[in-house]
Amino acid sequence: MSFNWNPFHKKNQENKASEPQKASPISEDISKNIKKLVEEFGDSSEIVIRELNTGRNKEIRIVSIFMDGLVDQTLVNEFIMESLMFNNCELDKYTPKEAVFNDLRMNALTLSNVKIVNDWDHLVLSVLSGNTLIMMDGWNEVISGETQGWEERSIQEPTSQTVIRGPKDSFTESLKVNVTLIRKRIKNANLRLETFQIGTVSRTNIGVMYIKGIAKDDLTQEVKTRLEKIETGSIIESGNIEEFIQDQTATPFPQLMNTERPDAAVGNLLDGRVVILIDGTPFVLIAPATFFQFFQSPEDYYQRADMATLLRLLRFFVFFISLFAPSIYIALTTFHQEMLPFPLLINLAAQREGVPFPAFFEALIMEVTFEILREAGVRMPRAVGQAVSIVGAIVIGEAAVQAGIISPAMVIVVGITAISSFAVPSFNIGIPARILRFILMISAATAGFYGMTLLVLMIVGHMNSLRSFGRPYLEPLSPFNLTAQADTFIRLPQRLKQKVTLKKDNSVKSANQLNKDGDSNG
Repeated sequence: MSFNWNPFHKKNQENKASEPQKASPISEDISKNIKKLVEEFGDSSEIVIRELNTGRNKEIRIVSIFMDGLVDQTLVNEFIMESLMFNNCELDKYTPKEAVFNDLRMNALTLSNVKIVNDWDHLVLSVLSGNTLIMMDGWNEVISGETQGWEERSIQEPTSQTVIRGPKDSFTESLKVNVTLIRKRIKNANLRLETFQIGTVSRTNIGVMYIKGIAKDDLTQEVKTRLEKIETGSIIESGNIEEFIQDQTATPFPQLMNTERPDAAVGNLLDGRVVILIDGTPFVLIAPATFFQFFQSPEDYYQRADMATLLRLLRFFVFFISLFAPSIYIALTTFHQEMLPFPLLINLAAQREGVPFPAFFEALIMEVTFEILREAGVRMPRAVGQAVSIVGAIVIGEAAVQAGIISPAMVIVVGITAISSFAVPSFNIGIPARILRFILMISAATAGFYGMTLLVLMIVGHMNSLRSFGRPYLEPLSPFNLTAQADTFIRLPQRLKQKVTLKKDNSVKSANQLNKDGDSNG
């Protein structure tokens, strides 16, 4: 599959974000250009400048320029150096320089992607992008041949979104490879890619992919508009982009989805969403994103509908546990003991005998301890990180119980909460649960279930006010869409889902026809 990458795409953020500036021209004096380029790169040894004897016009100096480490030496040697030195031509010293330059551009280089650079900024960017420049004395344009060849990580299995059944490949840090992984799954000419460069220093390549005819035009335009408005020095990871283009910042809930799985990106493209790819990171962004989308996994569609429905309902349940379990325990043991069965109440009271702290401080100590263990397990070397997390939790929990600081029931509640937080397929949706859990604990310790109820109403109201690129965050529950319920909490079998969708489409067509008839009769 061919892939024509253009680092000088017309969608250049810097030109959009600032006032138009006159581009610095390239001098016709090759010595001045070489001196300026060497000074700009600080006389770096990475810049390779070689004068060539092309056999065309011996009186015209021609040099090749590239940055060592960013180019493929095989491409440079075989398709540029060898081609220039041994390519026979009929030019002589009387041939005009324009004809010599055109001959170099049209006949000398055996590369597939060759462009003309006519300003200094693009010349420097071309070198930094891994291209090889052919510069001719007496001419103010430069030939740029695509010869990128830096080391890249191979395609491997996903590390954060593992599956039992389904594709095992994942995105890499290469934008080209990531685009290829999507294109090989969607062989359709309507799959569009538009490229940007964001960051006045890093000049990071950004790709926006969507399927024309499926994705709405206003959505694609809004995504591109927000990207063009970004003004920053550098973009290192997709999280930098996410903070710039999300609708609202003062919220713990993610408004864009990220994934390192190509099949997840393809599924969202087919649903009419937009995928944003960032060069240098394996995680792509998906817009728009709704709350229920974070509980869906591509694996749901690779197995039976009944099993997929069971697992999806389980994910909602464990999210509820990870969010509310400690606060419910605090409310029950502090304010609402009458709601507990008497034998259980006696057991809990016996366990708490001798514990010096109220239930809220117990839960707070254990939750903070677990967050520390979780962070330590992530930062430590992989060989010992998991062992430290598991052994640390067991040892600290057992020691805390024996020391009379924590009751055994609290250890069970916090342990179940911790396990539940890892059962949701998207890591992003677990972050608001971790943050809101502490706020719910405070409300439960202050006013019991009444305080929790008021806080939950505020959270639901806040979620209902959120938008992701104009799309309601709680869609399709609010506003309610009956047809979309076939793939929200449950997953209908494919045949039934197609019948429901077809019936909806026919209903929409009938309504549109009635409106047209009414307008014509009127």
